[in-house]
Parts: sequence; structure tokens; C-alpha cells
Amino acid sequence: MHSIEQYRAQFLAHMEQKVKIKEPVNLYKPISYILNLGGKRLRPVLTLMTTDIFGGDYKKALDAALAVEVFHNFSLVHDDIMDEAPLRRGKQTLHKKWDLNTGILSGDAMLIYSYQLLESYPAMTFKKLLQVFSQTALEVCEGQQYDVDFENREDVTIPEYLIMIQNKTAVLVAAAMKMGAIIAEKPDELQDLIYDFGKNLGIAFQLQDDYLDAFGDPKSFGKQVGGDIIENKKTYLYLKALDMGTPKQAQELEHLYSIKPKDAKDKISTVKELFVETGAVSRTIEEIKSYTDRAFTTLEMLNLEPGKRDLLRQFGTALMNREV
Repeated sequence: MHSIEQYRAQFLAHMEQKVKIKEPVNLYKPISYILNLGGKRLRPVLTLMTTDIFGGDYKKALDAALAVEVFHNFSLVHDDIMDEAPLRRGKQTLHKKWDLNTGILSGDAMLIYSYQLLESYPAMTFKKLLQVFSQTALEVCEGQQYDVDFENREDVTIPEYLIMIQNKTAVLVAAAMKMGAIIAEKPDELQDLIYDFGKNLGIAFQLQDDYLDAFGDPKSFGKQVGGDIIENKKTYLYLKALDMGTPKQAQELEHLYSIKPKDAKDKISTVKELFVETGAVSRTIEEIKSYTDRAFTTLEMLNLEPGKRDLLRQFGTALMNREV
């Protein structure tokens, strides 16, 4: 087994070898730009790690890992266009650095390239990888559409929200791990279990992201605290506060989420107080623990050596602690 840093280094070396700027430069230079903006590369690392844990040669998973990372960044390019976002990881978004048409076309090329990368695998492996990859790609699009729809809806339910974050965030984490199990030639039962582990961990991670956006330490969280409140995003915290609060508290919260003051300091403070007073904070923390426990329970069902199972548990714990 290897460390996360070793998997990451191997992946980055492979990406550097595979992702080249060629003609037409205005198509491929933006692709290179977005793929080299940084990030923790957690999804491709999970593909390599899962292959290794299941007894496969993790180097054989490098193309699949790159496919996952290219697809992930393709989705970010198009998300940034839809959100009219100016920055990604502190740098200009692709469509701002170039233009809208370049963003659309380079994003399309990234999607196509992510599928091409899977063509290096034997026929049966390729078919299984393609089935997982295509289903995941469709679910990510569904999650993004739900997210867009929720912006203009006042009747979003908690079950709907959980489906949205599952599709938008968790399924790609799950698929990255299942693809590693496929490359290691493990039976369907183990593939499905590692998928469930990744999915539940991904949901827990996103719920925690919602919580940290309001109550996290800006130094360790890496984002502006209160950003979701400023943007009036209907997160789990917000929906739970509406569900658990008194009619007066719900009315106040709905009003606050209908305005965007120039100075949002007081708004953020009041919303956070309502999150605490309604019990939404404690229930969100309980839900994070529930999904994390589900992920770790799934691990116990995997036929793995204790050391390898512990490695996945350590990774999950480090992920939730924002240490990887």
C-alpha cells in the first residue's frame, strides 16, 4: 500500500504525460489550464487506492483515475458558466479567462476525452467501467438540474435536497471507488459495497460542507464563511430550520433569504442564531454522523484484511476532518 501523497504524485505525473497542449491551441490550452488549477485530486486518488486495496495493480487504474478527474473538471467548467462564477480556486474561471464559447467547447472536449481514456481497458472491463461512468455522468447532470431548480422554488423538501447532493457530489466519489474495484476484477457484491461506502461518505462530506459554510473556521475551511447564507442557498441547515422552527422563526428566516444586503454581516449573524435556536445545527450534526456511520458500517461488510479496512476508515476520518 502507498500513502495518499504517493498516489497523488503518481496521478499528477500521469496527467502531465497525457494532457498536452496541441492544435487548435485555443481548445486545448484552456483544458490544460483548468486541469492544472490545483485541488486535492481526491477522486482519482480514491480510484488508485481502491484498486490497490482490492489487490489490483493501481498503475493500471491511472487512465480511469484521469477519466474521473477530467469529467469532474468538465462539470466544474459548465457549472461556472451556469453560475456566472468569476473565480475557481482563487483564479479566473475558464470562461472568464477566455470567453463563453471557449468554455462550452473546451468543456465538451473534456467530456469526450474522459470517455476516450477508458478505451485503454480490455473489452469486458471497458464495458463495466463505461456503464458506471455513463450512469454517474447522467446523475451528476440530474443533480445540477435539481440545484438550479431549487433556486426558484420555495417548497424544497429535505428528501429532495439529499437526492440533489447525492447526485451532484456523492455519486462521483462512489463511482471513483467502484471503478477501482472493477479494475481489480472484484465481484459485483464488493463493487456495490465500496460504491455504497463512497456514496454515504460523499453525502456526509457535503452535509458537513453545509455546516462548515456557516460555522466553520475560515482558515481551515478554505472558503468565505457564510457564503451560502449570502447567496440564499437552501442548504440542509436552512431546510431543517424551517422544518423545526416556530412559524415566527420560519417567517423571519424566509424573509432573510429573500434579500441580499450590501453588508451581509448582520444577516449572517441572525441566520446563524436561528439555525442554533431551532435545533437545526444539532440535527445537522446528527445527520452527518449518521451518514458517516453508514459508510463505516459498510466497510465492516467488505472482505478485506483488517489493515486495508483500517486504511479506508482512516481516509474517511481524514476526509471528514478536512485533512486530505
